[in-house]
Amino acid sequence: MSSHDVRSTEKKTSQPPADLREYLAAERTALAYVRTGLSMMGIGFVVARFGLVLRIMKLDIAGSPESTERSLWIGIGLVLLGAITNLLSTWQYWQQVRQLNFRMKENVRVSWIAVSLAFVLAIIGVAMAGYLVNSSSIPQP
Repeated sequence: MSSHDVRSTEKKTSQPPADLREYLAAERTALAYVRTGLSMMGIGFVVARFGLVLRIMKLDIAGSPESTERSLWIGIGLVLLGAITNLLSTWQYWQQVRQLNFRMKENVRVSWIAVSLAFVLAIIGVAMAGYLVNSSSIPQP
């Protein structure tokens, strides 16, 4: 086997070193997921509160409280899904940076702004879901 053949097989099995563009792409992806999670939380809050609007305007579908209760639980589910999306996107971003650092000689730190933002929004989402659950248990007049 010639030295040329050995080099060509080595190149096929080893990955090329990480590039700065890969880090930036990972960060952009994480922030896009954070934006998606935040949107889900906002839409969930609106859906949960829409039942309250119906109750106030006395426009319940078929006159049953079921329709307002359903919108509340769907909204709470969306808020929690948004919070989970933020946490999972942060975990995935952290793993990608670790994997890229493994391929690179220098260690690049994760973007603490992106990670902090995702965690804070996840905490706000869980608090918002708790608020929606507590506000639903208030007796209706």
